[in-house]
Amino acid sequence: MTPRVVVTAAAAGLLGELRDKHGPLMFHQSGGCCDGSSPMCYPDGDFIVGDHDVLLGVLDTEEDGVPVWISGPQFQAWKHTQLVIDVVPGRGGGFSLEAPEGKRFLSRGRAFSADENAELNASPVITGADYERGERPPDRAPVVSAAADACPVPAGRAEAVKR
Repeated sequence: MTPRVVVTAAAAGLLGELRDKHGPLMFHQSGGCCDGSSPMCYPDGDFIVGDHDVLLGVLDTEEDGVPVWISGPQFQAWKHTQLVIDVVPGRGGGFSLEAPEGKRFLSRGRAFSADENAELNASPVITGADYERGERPPDRAPVVSAAADACPVPAGRAEAVKR
């Protein structure tokens, strides 16, 4: 199945460092306000997941994985887009664990193809209430080498970017 979320190798590396300091982790894709629309990283369980929040996937970065959540209404706006969690230099969101590290997590996106959308629409999502009852995704979300591996520049645009 096409994953709704992937993580870059650089972001996975930072998650490993943060896990060593803070224990198991989780993400919640922020919907705006103070920290924009950043993926916010917390110690697992420190952010209360709502019954209608949607699990985008569990990142394959540690033994238990890192769950990635998004609010139900925000999922409706983003459901056609694969979330790519990357890391860049800079100051992270004030509440996110990477803030003191001189790096920040960044959400990138790739629109799903029509076939991918059809595949994903045929599968139910896991909500916070489902997760509380023990439902888990069948597969882990993969680590990609770099954001460009998940979000390649379209062929026509690649030449324009080189100029």
